[in-house]
Amino acid sequence: MKKYLAALATSVLLVTSAVAQTIPAPTIAAKSWLLLDMTSGQIIASQDPNARVEPASLTKIMTAYVTFQAIRDKKLTLDQKVNVSVKAWKVDSSSSKMFIDPATPVSINDLLYGLMVQSGNDAAVALAEAVAGDEGTFVTLMNREAQRMGLTNTHFANPHGLPSPDNYSTAQDLSVLAKHVIKDFPDFYKIDSVKSFTYNKITQPNRNRLLWLDPTVDGMKTGHTEAAGYCMIASAKRPNGTNGDRRLISVVLGTASDGARTAESQKLLNWGFQNFDTVKLYSKGQVIDNPEIWKGSLNKVKIGFTQDVLVTVPKGVAQKMKPQLERKDPLVAPLAENTRVGSVKMVVDGKPLLELPVVTLEPVGQASIFGRAIDSVRLWLK
Repeated sequence: MKKYLAALATSVLLVTSAVAQTIPAPTIAAKSWLLLDMTSGQIIASQDPNARVEPASLTKIMTAYVTFQAIRDKKLTLDQKVNVSVKAWKVDSSSSKMFIDPATPVSINDLLYGLMVQSGNDAAVALAEAVAGDEGTFVTLMNREAQRMGLTNTHFANPHGLPSPDNYSTAQDLSVLAKHVIKDFPDFYKIDSVKSFTYNKITQPNRNRLLWLDPTVDGMKTGHTEAAGYCMIASAKRPNGTNGDRRLISVVLGTASDGARTAESQKLLNWGFQNFDTVKLYSKGQVIDNPEIWKGSLNKVKIGFTQDVLVTVPKGVAQKMKPQLERKDPLVAPLAENTRVGSVKMVVDGKPLLELPVVTLEPVGQASIFGRAIDSVRLWLK
């Protein structure tokens, strides 16, 4: 399965290249940026997506993710109250805080809202201590998760994102992290759409201004330090014709102001929705051919796709795509299930737009000695 997904990722790169040549990318006033279609998994467009940046409070997305895991695994509960340490209380007083107090225990639920809505650095430390016992151990968990997700250009030094030379990431990695939160913890992701939160009689608004400007935006997080500039990961879900809903994730890093990160994120999301469609080409398990197999316990083998195949293409292109199946004939048993045996090329006006790996949908064992001998002769004469 991993090999198949890797091959499918290669086809996505081909699609992205073709898309880039078809629709000019917008001009985004940011150090680096990226637009991901989460529905298809494709990066629609980007600029310097692997440039190392300081993620600032975007770090808190991983803090939230690790906390969500702890709740899922029943190590914590939402209504559980934890004591506030002096370390959490005293975190950089000039930075964002939810204003927790060592004299008052606070619930995990309130800390999560304080983390993602109010961007409280004190909440980040308190959650780290609640999950792992101390901040250092929690950071180890953060980096372990980053490695598991394949975030090869990311390292976390703390749970809040205050400046550190050992706290860095990229637009590409942050888009993957955002995708994991939405996919793995959709119920907890809803926290990101809350416009304000009140704790300790202090009400603070969510710094994601798109929540007020665009009703299709439902997350995710902003960040800012002097070195990082103004950053934002935003996600929006809009209707996708007869194909249900479609979700885009924008990552905009290093803009000049709060207003700029909001405007550039909105521009990027609108451009993606207005200029591209996401279409379903094939369904999981769909048989696209039943070719002959040699020296096998079966005469024919079913081939197709082990996952739904969705692709993002410029508007108007989907209707022009024509499939061309290319097989690695002759197919000789034994063949395990999920063995790549060819590809489908989607062609537009005679030019290949993308290539999709085709695999066996069933295993085929070897024929008897007699059967293999007959097919050996047939193959020799073929």
